Amino acid sequence: MSTKCSAEPVIRIRDLVFERGNRAIFDHVNIDIPRGGITAIMGPSGTGKTTLLRLITGQLCPSSGEVRVDGLPVQALRTRELYALRMRMGMLFQEGALLTDLNVFENVAFPVREHTDLSESMVRNLVLMTLQAVGLRGAAERMPAELSGGMARRVALARAIVMGPEFIFYDEPFTGLDPISLGAVVRLIRRLNHTLNLTTVIVSHDVGVVEEVADCTYLISDGQVVARGTPEELRRNRSEWVRQFMDGLTEGPVPFHLPGTDYARALIEERE
Repeated sequence: MSTKCSAEPVIRIRDLVFERGNRAIFDHVNIDIPRGGITAIMGPSGTGKTTLLRLITGQLCPSSGEVRVDGLPVQALRTRELYALRMRMGMLFQEGALLTDLNVFENVAFPVREHTDLSESMVRNLVLMTLQAVGLRGAAERMPAELSGGMARRVALARAIVMGPEFIFYDEPFTGLDPISLGAVVRLIRRLNHTLNLTTVIVSHDVGVVEEVADCTYLISDGQVVARGTPEELRRNRSEWVRQFMDGLTEGPVPFHLPGTDYARALIEERE
């Protein structure tokens, strides 16, 4: 296992149970996310990957178990304490989630204006330096509708890092990107993680990209962690759960069809 994958965990998830109605999304899950590395959370659609990010950031509370970030019990924090912890976090949402009525500059400036009392000249310098880091200082005056998908994702990344977070969470950052934009985003994630000494968590189901960028990978399915290790270790893992996901197999522990009534009987009942 790589050094970063086995490094001291800064995010600890212990015996986590999270339920929606009668369905257990997580069933006594344990996860350690090492400080300073890039950890990927993978799994089939609907397995709760985005839900896990919401539990780590305190948007949701577990049914039981514990989530600790840098020693802090997230679910037990008071509002002010949780707010202070979130100030140490950056989040890149699915599809970027830019504010459509603000230009690129103002999108990136938004969290700075919201959470600090910096002068306008300092805000301007900070935003322009951050846009320069993602290669989009020249797009500062453009509106989100004028951006390509890859550019919009990079602007969202600039907004996520402009406050200098210690932790950054990416929710499906590679979806819908062309190969050039995908390569740019992957390189940015790596470079920012190294340059800013971030602890990075990526939720994705893109096996090839995760193998390229992640130090450590967790594979979640059916409410459980079914595998953990470096991308290379998961490639060598012969578990049928791992092989079905990594190789894109239809047949395996994860069914293609959701459970339902007998198919033939359903057709007959429809005709009747």
